[in-house]
Amino acid sequence: MSDRKVYTDYFFDEPAFNTHDGGYIPLEAPKTPQEKLRIPALLEPDKETDSDMYYTVVAQTGETQLLPGDKTKTWGYNNSILGKTIVFKDGKNIHITLKNNLPEVTTFHWHGLNVPGPITDGGCHAPVYPGQSTQIDFKCHQRAATLWLHAHPCPATAQQVWKGLATTVIVQDKTEKQLPFPRNYGVDDLPLVLQDRRFHEHNQLDYMADYDPDGIQGPTPMINGTINPYFDVTTQRIRLRILDGANRREWRLHFSDDLKFTQVASDGGVLPEPVDFTHLMLTCAERAEIIVDFGAYKPGDEVTLYSDDVPLVRFRIHQFTKDETQLPDHLVDIPDPEVTPDTKVHQVVMAGMDEMVEINGKKFDMQRIDDKQKIGNVEYWDISNTNDKTSGMIHPYHMHATQFKIVSRNGHAPYPNEHGLKDTVGVNPGETVRLKVWFDKLGVFMNHCHILEHEDGGMMAQFEVYDPDHPKTYKLMDMDTLMTAFAKERGVKKADLNIPGMHMTN
Repeated sequence: MSDRKVYTDYFFDEPAFNTHDGGYIPLEAPKTPQEKLRIPALLEPDKETDSDMYYTVVAQTGETQLLPGDKTKTWGYNNSILGKTIVFKDGKNIHITLKNNLPEVTTFHWHGLNVPGPITDGGCHAPVYPGQSTQIDFKCHQRAATLWLHAHPCPATAQQVWKGLATTVIVQDKTEKQLPFPRNYGVDDLPLVLQDRRFHEHNQLDYMADYDPDGIQGPTPMINGTINPYFDVTTQRIRLRILDGANRREWRLHFSDDLKFTQVASDGGVLPEPVDFTHLMLTCAERAEIIVDFGAYKPGDEVTLYSDDVPLVRFRIHQFTKDETQLPDHLVDIPDPEVTPDTKVHQVVMAGMDEMVEINGKKFDMQRIDDKQKIGNVEYWDISNTNDKTSGMIHPYHMHATQFKIVSRNGHAPYPNEHGLKDTVGVNPGETVRLKVWFDKLGVFMNHCHILEHEDGGMMAQFEVYDPDHPKTYKLMDMDTLMTAFAKERGVKKADLNIPGMHMTN
């Protein structure tokens, strides 16, 4: 039996929880019949060799049976909603054909993946137009982790994710393979994409009707594109790869009976040591891999995963073989390089709410480079949230192209599960989080609040990772070109185009 400390606190500042938002929409337990939890199929490679993996990823429209009655019109990757889970193997060369079968322009952003920018990274500078395909190629050189793919065509990122364009990406490596983790996908190793939606007439989504500049929320929890799901537990231990894939909502997770669980990985992969919890909070885009042990339960029991007091997934216990596996107290070594001498401390100040959001006093401009860091350098970035603690909100901050190390929160130690590598961190009002950041891929990349409506509304900046010995010039997308494309595809004049956020950037 482990004698590790069990944490029972959500850690984040309670006055800033989304429950205090003026526009907060509480979750409601669905009244529809329980449905078997959808486990996304693994996307089969087109071809795989000892050194290379080939995939075709298709953004497509579809219809999904989410509620009784009419099917809901949704978007997904190689699927009607969300997508098939994509697996990359560390050390392999990856070749992906990106195909857009949607009625409008989109991009394919590999959130958390260490790839060059701006095109391979798939932010707003890498549009793929309807009916077209493009090819990206890169070497996967990354620790085992749970990442994700989502649309990022600012300022329509939020709307396209709301329609369903998000899916899990798993990176595998030799080190993680040696650890005593469950890894039988779909049986004891499950992705859990946490989202929320509101359904309108005929079970349809209506983004514009629900729009909130501080982040759209819906009362219905949707897990892996399933409403009111259950999962049949047939092993004593299961591994949940949890993603906060919501536009705005924070998830405060706990099990019935305050069942203890163990976090073994965060955004960037396996933690240095396992951390035991009864309560865990995730902000937008954060990931947590947890292992749950149902050894104290018997067939016929049911254990429920909640967010606050609303059930998300019911785990129905069946007969399983007794499992005595114990996690070691040390899992992996985490890199902690020394900061490069005589380098500046980068300042990122997230300010405002609603339409007034900005970074460093500016709205996002696609053609402006806001900061630079030399490739190979290790530098401090101080991320601040100027919101007031009593009336402000937590801003989840995300950097493309890196997995950083959290050094401190207001000069104090980071949370117990923040000692691994991260690409997204929730920053409390009035707080400055210091990061240690390094890059090994060149390009122009974005950094932003990951409340999707905030990034669409201009709480986003961009930086260049450069090599002074080999300077590069990048052709960057501009807002007018994107808006012209959206107007043409939606069959309206550009002056009549209505995309929230389109007028909120510089």
